[in-house]
Parts: sequence; C-alpha cells; structure tokens
Amino acid sequence: MEKQSTSVSNTPVSQRAAHYVRMSTEHQQYSPENQLEVVRQYAASHQMEIVREYSDHGRSGLNIAGREGLNKLMSDVENKRTDFSALLVYDVSRWGRFQDVDESAYYEYVLKRAGIRVHYCAEQFENDGSMSSSVLKTLKRSMAAEYSRELSVKVFSGQCRLIELGFRQGGPPGYGLRRQLIDRDRNPKGLLGRGERKSLQTDRVILVPGPEWGLRQFVRFTNCLSLKGKLNARSRPN
Repeated sequence: MEKQSTSVSNTPVSQRAAHYVRMSTEHQQYSPENQLEVVRQYAASHQMEIVREYSDHGRSGLNIAGREGLNKLMSDVENKRTDFSALLVYDVSRWGRFQDVDESAYYEYVLKRAGIRVHYCAEQFENDGSMSSSVLKTLKRSMAAEYSRELSVKVFSGQCRLIELGFRQGGPPGYGLRRQLIDRDRNPKGLLGRGERKSLQTDRVILVPGPEWGLRQFVRFTNCLSLKGKLNARSRPN
C-alpha cells in the first residue's frame, strides 16, 4: 500500500485584526494618515491582516458621545459580531482623554473579556499584561486627562485675551451689526455672511455697524418696546 505524502506549508498564518483611529483637531501628528501608516507597519511586522476598520475623525476624546466608530466597535464586540482577535490602536490616548482614567481602561477590558487583545502600535512598551505594562498604561491615561485639562485652561485664557482686544469669539452678531473679517494687521478683508467662518488662523473677526436702514429699524423697534412698556405700566391698577 502506497503511503501518501503530505506537505506542510511553512508560511505563517496571519492573525486577523481590526484597527481603531481617532483624530480630534489639536494635533496634526494624530492625523488619520499618520496613525494608519504606523498601524499598517505594525500589522505587517507582526503578521497581521487588517480586516475591519473603525474610525472617528474630528472627534473630541473627552467623552464617547458622537463617536460612531468607538460605539460601533463596542456594539460589535458586545454582540459577538467580530471576526478578529486583535485590535490595533496608535497609542493609549486614542481611546480618549477622559477625565476619569478608568473609562479608557474599561473599553480595553471589554475587548479583553471578548478574547481580543489590544496592541498599541506607537507606544514603547508591549501591552502584555505585565506589571510594567499596567503601570505605564495608567500613567499614559493620567497624562492624557491632564493634557485635556491644561488645554481647556489655555484655550479659555486665550479666548478671554482676544475678547479684551476686541475680537469676536463666535455666535451671531447683535441686531444692526455685522461680522467683519480682518487680517493680522487689522486690515479689512470683507464681511462674513450667515454661516461663514474665517479660513486662516491668523485672521480675526470684529463687529461693525450694519446698513443705516438696519440701525433705524433697530432704534424704531427699541422705541416701540419702550413705549409699550410705559403704556402697560400706566394701565396697571395701583
């Protein structure tokens, strides 16, 4: 009886993986393209095949509200709709800059409970469950939360300073006023219409008087309100 020979391939089987990308608006280094480049290099060097993509572009990391990518990922995991065993993330802060550092840990725990290991592609440590890994992740989460708090203070302080200089910081203009776009030297560049915004970071917005007919209408309207108030007060019984 002839014995059939069997050949065994030495080609390693690729591990199926998904990746999650989040970008807010404060850092170009966290652009989706930069994150994806690092994630793909990591996947290639670890024999992983990316089969699912989850992303949140232009989303704040302070909470999970409005983050369709992360919500979809959590829903797929909790409802057992995943076909991958690894999740690739750029770094620890991509979960979010939550003020409660345990919140980002919770999302990783949900994945771990479902048998999905999280890989932080740009971090200098291996997420292997060791004591050093756990300490570094906790430190990174605290740093992300502190960065968010410091940024909030700086932004508020900067806005207050711009208001003191006479620049508009958002919202529709008052009745009879228009939003004037000016450059860094305060040279007028044009009026902004409803829904229009400045395109250059160095430009500023100030309020200027609108057309004369608008001001006359505003004065007439104000006088009518004042007269109505006086008549109402006079008609009230003592």
